[in-house]
Amino acid sequence: MTGDRGSVGATAAAAAEPREGVIRAFIDLGTNSVRLSVVRFEPGQAQTVLAQRKQTVRLGEGQGTDGLLQPEAMQRAAAVCREFAEMARGKQAASITAIATSATRDAANQAEFLALLRREADLDVEVVSGREEARLIYMGVAKGVNLGHRRALFIDIGGGSTELIVGNQREALYLESLKLGAIRLTGLFFRPDETGPVTNERYALIKHHVAGAAVRAMSEVRALGPELVVGSSGTSETLADIAARLELGRPLDRSDRISLDALRRVIVQLRGLSVEQRRQVPGLNAARADIIVAGAAILETVLELAGQSGFQVSDRGLRDGLIADAAMQEEGEAYGQLPVRERSVLELGRACRFDERHHRQVARLAVGLFDQARDLGLHRLDDHARELLEHAAMLHDVGVFLSYSRHQNHSHYLIANADLLGFNQRETAIVAALARFHSRGFPAVEQPVIAALDAGDQLLVAQAAILLRLAERMDRSHAGRVAAASLAAGPGTAVLLTLRPSGPEGCQLERWGLEGQERVFERVFGRALAVTVMGD
Repeated sequence: MTGDRGSVGATAAAAAEPREGVIRAFIDLGTNSVRLSVVRFEPGQAQTVLAQRKQTVRLGEGQGTDGLLQPEAMQRAAAVCREFAEMARGKQAASITAIATSATRDAANQAEFLALLRREADLDVEVVSGREEARLIYMGVAKGVNLGHRRALFIDIGGGSTELIVGNQREALYLESLKLGAIRLTGLFFRPDETGPVTNERYALIKHHVAGAAVRAMSEVRALGPELVVGSSGTSETLADIAARLELGRPLDRSDRISLDALRRVIVQLRGLSVEQRRQVPGLNAARADIIVAGAAILETVLELAGQSGFQVSDRGLRDGLIADAAMQEEGEAYGQLPVRERSVLELGRACRFDERHHRQVARLAVGLFDQARDLGLHRLDDHARELLEHAAMLHDVGVFLSYSRHQNHSHYLIANADLLGFNQRETAIVAALARFHSRGFPAVEQPVIAALDAGDQLLVAQAAILLRLAERMDRSHAGRVAAASLAAGPGTAVLLTLRPSGPEGCQLERWGLEGQERVFERVFGRALAVTVMGD
């Protein structure tokens, strides 16, 4: 799994050209299928696809209201992931980025499944939020569509969720993920033994359910005024291909626009057939025959609610978005925008009306302490941990937006529930935990916030949190009175923290704020801490 996706104030400035010939692999573990891409990144944003694979695994099959992934489905997915990972490593991939979407995201036994993937396929799989999934889909699809100055509604109907995006050629203006998917709705409205034609009444019930789940999102979509609709993923492509064969007498061409009326005629035909008969329909993958009607209900209803008379399709999707996102992180500001993680952190902070100057000062001091502590051998955390500390420093006080009292708890809640784009669940949990302990308390394993993390991440939070706490207290006045801070070896095994004031007024308030932190520092790092102010 790759980790580096940007760093506040640093990555963009330090970005370099992609390394020549570096090979990366990407695995998208969806509710219905697993997809693999192996790509060589060349200088100047050029990429060469070395291999692409797709295998239907039906991970979300049987995942009912209890949210449990079924053992057979997990084993199928793990076996395919193992095969794909071995293929990627055989092609000398320097890294494998593996993400999981709706089925894993909603799974009550998510931890068990991720452990299985780690054990069986040697993969650390990132579980992405719905909005992050939508962002990646946009990055993959928009790059392959010539929109000019138009806005488009992008629809991606998966097995467990449907992502809705409104965007232009340059940016996504709206991202949403709905718990509406072809497998999810099939399981909700059909028993496994129901394989006959679908009645008008049953289909109307499905559409009514879709409309109820999508009505709020579609109101926001209409307000943005998209001028065309682009469907991605297997459901949209399949329905468009069947329509082209019926209406035009030939397979789908990517330039074709399928009208809503043509789509409705296809749906009437498919509903009148049994599952076995649908498998014989030209253009319909036999493995999709049992879920295509539910997927069609989603597409038809979304088009109706959007006030659109048709759609076109793209063969690009989430997997292409992963590749585009990796290229963007390699190129940094060559793409003319902030890294997505920095942007999403700033958006949350500004939405909570944070003191940006203070947060940037704390972030600067925190990463400085991190680097010096590593040089002293106090910790062995890597640059990815450094980045997460920096993001946490930028957000540590956002909870004040709700209330100053217990604001560290509010900060944890806001960060953990913000669906920060560019972060996976583990990273979000770490950033939130760091913010939780930036001012008081100790990140002990008996606390639920810490108990949910694995042992390595518990250590990361304990060590990074005390560095964040020291940095935050060094800007206690929010006046930037500490120009720099240095950690150095002191007498015996002690560590000396020296503050350099930024002006003649000194930094006495900051010095007082550090009192009492020596005990926590020693508990975490096993060494005593002494604090001095330069010039005293």
